[in-house]
Amino acid sequence: MKTLVKSNHNGSLLPEFPTFIEDFLSGNLFDWPSGPVAGNATPPFVNISEDEKGFEVEVAAPGLEKNNFRIELENDLLMISAQRETKKEEKDTSGKYTLREFSYESFSRSFRLPEEMVEKDQIKATYKDGILHVSIPKSDEAKVKSSRIIEIS
Repeated sequence: MKTLVKSNHNGSLLPEFPTFIEDFLSGNLFDWPSGPVAGNATPPFVNISEDEKGFEVEVAAPGLEKNNFRIELENDLLMISAQRETKKEEKDTSGKYTLREFSYESFSRSFRLPEEMVEKDQIKATYKDGILHVSIPKSDEAKVKSSRIIEIS
């Protein structure tokens, strides 16, 4: 599994803390699938938003169930994956198959979490109406402080 991490953060307010938004817009955030199945498969769409409290990752995965997902955090790598098996069988009156179909679907997306920027033990996930929501709170050090005017004496 490959994980691409953006290394050029020139112009960022906090160059040592890359943001999901910068990585998302640059296209360096995701681990896209490869191999013979990848040409036929479309990875699920992902929305990533950031506010002063943290990040919200939304994965569009309609038709799946909560138990199809696996979310794993290994060091600074957040991996979201899912798999589903579908079977369809039709038999005639004698019990012979007239139709037998099956399919296996899976995806895996990886996100590199910047060290010291998020509260890794506070990450939460919910699945509702075909969308997986993963909330990643920022650490106190990473929260942007409001600016203030400094008087010149």
